[in-house]
Amino acid sequence: MERVVDVAPTCRVIRSVDEYQGKQGPSYAGGISAESVGSQAIWLGMVTIPPGSRTRAHLHDGHETAFYVLSGECDLWYGEDLQEHVVARAGDYLYIPADISHVAVNRSQTEPLVAVGGRTDPSEQESVRLQPELDDKLLGTAI
Repeated sequence: MERVVDVAPTCRVIRSVDEYQGKQGPSYAGGISAESVGSQAIWLGMVTIPPGSRTRAHLHDGHETAFYVLSGECDLWYGEDLQEHVVARAGDYLYIPADISHVAVNRSQTEPLVAVGGRTDPSEQESVRLQPELDDKLLGTAI
């Protein structure tokens, strides 16, 4: 998607967006972003984690994240050694503070996990810091 630059701020409608693979694993469709509308402080889009999959261990440097789960169930492992755990189901909101290590897991073997997500990083992927040293902490927890 071409980045919008030097455009006077105005209200916009984004009707369709290209999906892309995030560094951390899931498929993203970023409707509102620095690239699509010239956003300065927010990214809003769809996130899909396929059945039996999970994200790579990661955090977002200096940026908060929030999700609304549309369908499926998300096991979120988080914390310094991914020792903390919460489950978000369809209809739940999920908040991840800035700089918190986490892994999202879709344990379903048949249904994708789909959520609307927002992040205070308007380019969404710029703040992603992969943490491969934590990936083995959840061996046996989905793919």
